[in-house]
Amino acid sequence: MPAQSTDRSLTLERGLRVLRVLGDHPDGLTVSQLAEELGTHRAGIYRMLVPLTDERYVIKRPDGRHTLGVGLLELASRVRPQLQEVAVPELRRLADELRATTALTIRDGEEAVTAAVVEPRSTDMHIAYRTGLRHPIDVAASGMAILAGCAPRAGERKEVREARRRGYARSSGELLIGATGVAAPIVIGDRDPEASISAVWVDSRDDRAAALAVMRTARAIGAALR
Repeated sequence: MPAQSTDRSLTLERGLRVLRVLGDHPDGLTVSQLAEELGTHRAGIYRMLVPLTDERYVIKRPDGRHTLGVGLLELASRVRPQLQEVAVPELRRLADELRATTALTIRDGEEAVTAAVVEPRSTDMHIAYRTGLRHPIDVAASGMAILAGCAPRAGERKEVREARRRGYARSSGELLIGATGVAAPIVIGDRDPEASISAVWVDSRDDRAAALAVMRTARAIGAALR
């Protein structure tokens, strides 16, 4: 095999090893920790992280740790969209039960991205919004629910702390004027959540009753993905 092809093969193998190691450490690793895990030097880790970060297969958190990124979920969804396969039927059931728009939201670094939206089939008025909608992770119930499922971090909103205490997040008018939403994180095993389920409506209703249904749905999805 030519030397150039061998070098490229080794680079690919090392990049895949980075992904595998990060997969075993859901809380993330620093560059130094990655170098130690892989038995190599920091400069080599930096070189491998650049293309992986550019493709969003790896993200760098504010604390300097690196974790697997949403790019892997997007890539996997083209082969076997397991999360969507499990979540969308549950979103449909929940939307009809609550007569509200439901959504699956996934984390992309410090942003939240809507991956699926299901509208209720028997309402006179409901919220409609598109998949692919992005917003800061600490804005709106869907993003705050993901943060609430993780360990506390410095400077987080009090709404996130409240959501962590009660098991669901609530927001009103943060993305859509007049809309209220509740959301719960999808917890898979002992990993930090990377997704949430939410319900959004425009009328007056009992937030707690809706939140209980959303939490039940999030638990069902998490259990199916273990």
